Amino acid sequence: MKDAFGAPQSLLVLGGTSEIALATARRLIALRTRTVRLAGRPSPALDAAAADLRARGADVRTVGFDALDAESHEAVLGAVFAEDDIDMVLLAFGIAGDQGRDEEEPLAAVRVAQTNYTGAVSAGLVCAGALQAQGHGSLVVLSSVAGERARRADFIYGSSKAGLDAFTQGLGDALHGTGVHVMVVRPGVVRPVAAPAPGSGPGTEAGAGAPQVTARGGAGLLAPERIVAARSASARFASAPLEAPPLTTTPEAVAEAIVTGLRRRSETVWVPGSLRAVMSALRHVPRPLFRRLPI
Repeated sequence: MKDAFGAPQSLLVLGGTSEIALATARRLIALRTRTVRLAGRPSPALDAAAADLRARGADVRTVGFDALDAESHEAVLGAVFAEDDIDMVLLAFGIAGDQGRDEEEPLAAVRVAQTNYTGAVSAGLVCAGALQAQGHGSLVVLSSVAGERARRADFIYGSSKAGLDAFTQGLGDALHGTGVHVMVVRPGVVRPVAAPAPGSGPGTEAGAGAPQVTARGGAGLLAPERIVAARSASARFASAPLEAPPLTTTPEAVAEAIVTGLRRRSETVWVPGSLRAVMSALRHVPRPLFRRLPI
């Protein structure tokens, strides 16, 4: 159960090497969270993350979890909930993909969709059912501002996050009144304060970073001139934080916003908050004009 200050005493992280998830776990441990389960693909990075949180005073264990293996989710996650009640689940896994490659290699695009959306639907429903059965708890899902409106530079990633965002909102409505709190978090461009831990690999993410566009040979959706245009758009997007610092964020800032949202029982959290107004305006920009925007 949550303590008198509204902080969860137990936390399950899906995507145990995510920088945002780990920053959130560190902050929650400082606020009396004592039990942490880090779920992810076994790796040195996952073990190192567990050791770091353990050194901060929490009871930490790792759980083998693969977002793409939906058939295992009920058994793997059910075993975690069978041990004891979980006050908070943080769904933080996902991959950014490579827009240029993914357009030319549909199976690579499918992997982005399966990880970010299908895997999240499966894991989210399993955790939501377990939280509902215990009668309390919060499910926090990391979405992205990229899901608000598809951009040429990263529409495959953005469309997967749009699906995840819609799913989370609907799940929150379905669980309203059950004692389970569902919160979707929409970060902007997340700039890590340090290099990602070695071995973090696919299957986890620090947040919505700049999309990578790679020129590849062979036939595909991207003709050479389209590759150049996509790379240019990606470069503009990657440099945007230097031009507009208020619209960028860090894992620590997202973690702080998550903790604040939990205390307020918010349903939607934007990080930074100014993105709410920005995206509200962008949603209504006519498509011919939107295509010309340097974003």
